[in-house]
Amino acid sequence: MLQVRDAMYPVNTPLTGSMALVEAVSLILESGYTGLPVVDDHQHVVGFLSEHDCLPHLITDSYHCDSHLKVADIMRADPLTVSSGQSVIDLAQQIGLNKPKVYAVVDGVKLVGIITRSMVMRELNNSLRNCKVVA
Repeated sequence: MLQVRDAMYPVNTPLTGSMALVEAVSLILESGYTGLPVVDDHQHVVGFLSEHDCLPHLITDSYHCDSHLKVADIMRADPLTVSSGQSVIDLAQQIGLNKPKVYAVVDGVKLVGIITRSMVMRELNNSLRNCKVVA
């Protein structure tokens, strides 16, 4: 059974609550994902910051050329997480019911990576591609 840990990507630079908005946006853009998890000092997931969360603040702050916002001010404080041991099929069904495109992957409570809807689709497509039809 394919598990989330087999399909996820590690997060090398997660966001922190004390990080400035401009730094967080730079990391999100460099990651190529639509958002990143926010962790505390123990790598426990405490939030999630998406492009959608940032955009209204970027409009206002760039217009005034001033920003004092920190990630903790605008992050989603109830992030969706999935266990690294969860089945990819179960996650695919869960994604079908929810709108988020990126989930933080945890081992216990510690961040170990992220998984996106496209990563799940890729794994399921590879699985289907490798099926052998017996007639």
